[in-house]
Amino acid sequence: MARFLFLFTLIVATNCFAQPGFGDAHKINNGWQFTLNSTDSVAEKPAQSASWQPVDLPHDWSVRQKLDPKNASSMGYLSGGIGWYKKEIVVPASNKKVYLYFEGVYNRSEVLVNGQSVGKRPNGYISFMYDITPYLKPGKSNEILVKADHHRDADSRWYTGSGIYRDVWLVYANPVHIAQWGVYAYPQMTDGSAVLNIETAIENKDAKEEQLTVVQELAGPDKKVVGQSSTSVTVAANSLGKVVAAIKVANPKLWSLNNPTLYTLRTKVLQAGKQIDASVTTTGFRKFSFDANKGFALNGQWMKVKGVCLHHDAGVLGAAMYKDVWRRRLLHLKEVGVNAIRTSHNPQATVVYELCDELGLLVMDEAFDEWEFPKRKWLEGWNAGTPGYQGTFDFFPEWGEKDLADMVRRDRNHPSIFAWSIGNEVDYPNDPYSHPVLDGGAQTGFTQKIFGGYKKMRPMPCAWV
Repeated sequence: MARFLFLFTLIVATNCFAQPGFGDAHKINNGWQFTLNSTDSVAEKPAQSASWQPVDLPHDWSVRQKLDPKNASSMGYLSGGIGWYKKEIVVPASNKKVYLYFEGVYNRSEVLVNGQSVGKRPNGYISFMYDITPYLKPGKSNEILVKADHHRDADSRWYTGSGIYRDVWLVYANPVHIAQWGVYAYPQMTDGSAVLNIETAIENKDAKEEQLTVVQELAGPDKKVVGQSSTSVTVAANSLGKVVAAIKVANPKLWSLNNPTLYTLRTKVLQAGKQIDASVTTTGFRKFSFDANKGFALNGQWMKVKGVCLHHDAGVLGAAMYKDVWRRRLLHLKEVGVNAIRTSHNPQATVVYELCDELGLLVMDEAFDEWEFPKRKWLEGWNAGTPGYQGTFDFFPEWGEKDLADMVRRDRNHPSIFAWSIGNEVDYPNDPYSHPVLDGGAQTGFTQKIFGGYKKMRPMPCAWV
């Protein structure tokens, strides 16, 4: 039996507001070099004899490999390996902080700047950022080197792709700036009016206390300002401060499936009257209702959720994220009656949620397919032979909570998201988990025994313990 574990909630660019939600951001997708090591399973650095080829991001190296029945069927009979990406950048001398923001690298990535490791992130679906300021040589050439270790290429039950398959941003910011994903805007609906509650986290990396003013300005779909607020805040040295505000909106236009009306929140941080940072957040007013007898309602309209599960790849195009492809895909789904998608089984690229906001599609945002134990993957053929147990279980205990928190913080402002899913189905008898409920019986809520039944020697799922 498939089972979702979910939580419901009510809730080429050159210079723009990027996904981290602060600073002066530049997309740096062009002019990278790439080399692939398909045999070494360690590869702590690229081989001196490596042959580098020019690539632009997003990039999925696996989809470019030869099909081979000896490869895992879960990877579409394509191979992984260890891929290296490098790029030279020149950063001007200034007092600005410099960050690298990756929307997704599959997987087990490590980023080095001028030969020094600045961090690792094993989850291939999570967006992450590093402060690279201490590692830079201002005014000179700096090497960015990214390792994507996908030599365990049978680590999922679907095609994952390999490499830097989403956008990469270089972000310049004042030492005092809005924190990463630091603006949280959530609407509260009442009859005929609404309030947009806003929480803004401010990061102060200065060695002294800062007196700041945070200005919020909300514009409607016609770009006209419908409300604003201004709040003073003191943020201690080398600490994080928070500003809470609220903007009332009379007779708001609601976000719905047929009329996905969006509002724009502009957040500005002022220091002595001078703007030192800003961010733009897309939001919308809508109300979700859940009833055990009636089901789900959007803005008081009861409806059927006609959803589909979508993986992050684009078929024969691989896992690289192309916005135009996804726009066509989502529009075709709407044409055949789909009104919701589930991000099977991991966070998607931010542009997917932006498109769902724009086009009017509900989203169940999902975090994981596995926890502390792996599921079986077929290494040769389909449902034949000896399965493998590669997966994400080895880094889940260390990274699971942070990955989940980062998913929610990154995606929480999208009006399209109506539910959060902490994980995918418990797939008996393929999973290592078991539970007495699988033997059935009226007292369990299951009237018949699940195939395979209860296995006493197997671990209990954490959600059922």
